[in-house]
Formats: sequence, C-alpha cells, structure tokens
Amino acid sequence: MRREPPMWKTHNWDLTPAEAVALQRKLSAQVWRRGGPERVSRVAGVDVGFEQDGAITKAAVAILTFPHLQIVDVQVNRIRTCFPYVPGLLSFRELPAVLPAFERLERLPDLILCDGQGYAHPRRFGMACHLGVLLDVPTIGVGKTRLLGQHAPVPDRRGASSPLRHDGRKIGAVLCTRAGVRPLYISVGHRISLARALEFVMACTTRFRLPEPIRAAHREASTH
Repeated sequence: MRREPPMWKTHNWDLTPAEAVALQRKLSAQVWRRGGPERVSRVAGVDVGFEQDGAITKAAVAILTFPHLQIVDVQVNRIRTCFPYVPGLLSFRELPAVLPAFERLERLPDLILCDGQGYAHPRRFGMACHLGVLLDVPTIGVGKTRLLGQHAPVPDRRGASSPLRHDGRKIGAVLCTRAGVRPLYISVGHRISLARALEFVMACTTRFRLPEPIRAAHREASTH
C-alpha cells in the first residue's frame, strides 16, 4: 500500500542559510543511530545531479530487490534549483527534488543508501540523516569523499574499514569496498547502527566501488 506524503515529517524549505543551519541543529536531536531494519526486501539508492548549469535539480531514486539487487523501480524528478550551493547544507538544495520521487513509489523501501554524508557532518546532520528523519526510514550515508574527520590508513582489502573520528568522537567509518580503489566514507543516516550500515553497504556492493543502488540512481541522475 502506498504511503501518502502527509504522513511524512516536513518543514518549510524557503530558508536562508542561517535558518537552515539552525534547523539542522534542531533536527539532529531526532537522529537514531542504533538497531537497523529487521527485514530488508527492497533497498533504495538516491543520487542528485544538476542540469542547465545548475538551474535544474534532477533527483533519482532507484529501488532494488535485496539481496539479489535487481532493479524494480526508478523514479526521476526535476525541479528548478531553489537553494544556493553551500557546503554542509546540500540537503536543502537536493531534498526538495528527492522527496517527490519518493512520493511516486508504490511503497517506501526498507532501507535507503544516499550518495552523500549522514552523521559524518559538521552538525551531525547530512543528507542521509535529513532524509531518514523526514521519511522515518533507515538510511545510510555513502560519501565518495571525506567532508571532515581523521582516520588511520584502510587496508587494501575488500570489507576492511577504519573508524572516522572528529573531535574525539567516532562519526563514521572509511570502508574498502574493492581492492585497488579509493575507499568510501560511510556514516549512519537514521535508525541504524554503524556496524549494520557497514554490513548493508557491503551486501549491496558487487564488483564495483559503489553499492549497486547508488550506481543505479547515479546512472539516472547523470543522464541528460
């Protein structure tokens, strides 16, 4: 059964950067970094691209079966870009395009992998946290680059990881998904522990660096 948008949490998106920062600090208290989904049969990948020199935001949500990772649904949504590019506030630029794509799904997935940061964020509220709190779905941040924090070298071995720390706190992990390639920066989004997040990212990764749900979403978001 389709879950209607009014059941989701929402807020005003017409904000200044200063107001967005204040909202991040407020909503970060709602992030739950424990547990994980009891049963996963559908996993989503989320990625966002831009067209017309950034004037148009293009969001893609790909739904794959789990654990077989077969694509069963893809939704793409375009809107006029409504928030400036500000490091640390990308969710306010991207989620207004992402959420309508989720509205078109027959039902929400059991788990969401976001191309971006989660808890590994200056205010512990990256895109994966923001999306997870609004939809109340377990989410994982899968960053291709480091936003902040320090870590020890990661062994060049599939599945090896090293803690990512900032201000003396563990905020995520650096994960080798394939030998010979750059690692990924994994952090909790919402309603999942870091250990479970690492397990699911590896379960969704085959012979490429990126997990299959994100690869599928990226193909759609980057195609003009």
